[in-house]
Amino acid sequence: MSYFVVYDGNCNLCVTLVKFLETLDQGKLFSYVPMQDETTLSQLNITSQDCEKGMILIDSANQDRRWQGSDAAEAIGKLLPLGNGFVSVYQALPGLKWTGDRVYEQVRDNRYTLFGKRATTYQPRYPACVSDTCRM
Repeated sequence: MSYFVVYDGNCNLCVTLVKFLETLDQGKLFSYVPMQDETTLSQLNITSQDCEKGMILIDSANQDRRWQGSDAAEAIGKLLPLGNGFVSVYQALPGLKWTGDRVYEQVRDNRYTLFGKRATTYQPRYPACVSDTCRM
């Protein structure tokens, strides 16, 4: 099973996290789509309005299975080695998930102010392959 991670390729924080995942995963589980890649987003039925709600994780085998925002971050965490235990504890502690969701929203809405905006969109080492004519 593999997943597409839709991220803001102009956000310094988002790109840093994608580079970390790329190094950790080596393209085995995750491939990536910058929110600026309108062609691939269209193939995934994702609009720019969808992207305003935050990062998106999509099950490549069942593209109707999606997570967004802090739920996507938690789902990614659960898929990482040893991550499931940490995320489960985080979700179980009273008030922590609610607080995490609010923090995510604040960071999402102020990411360029807090972390800066890249001059060029980061192109991932492991781009998502959505159609039969993928870039290799």
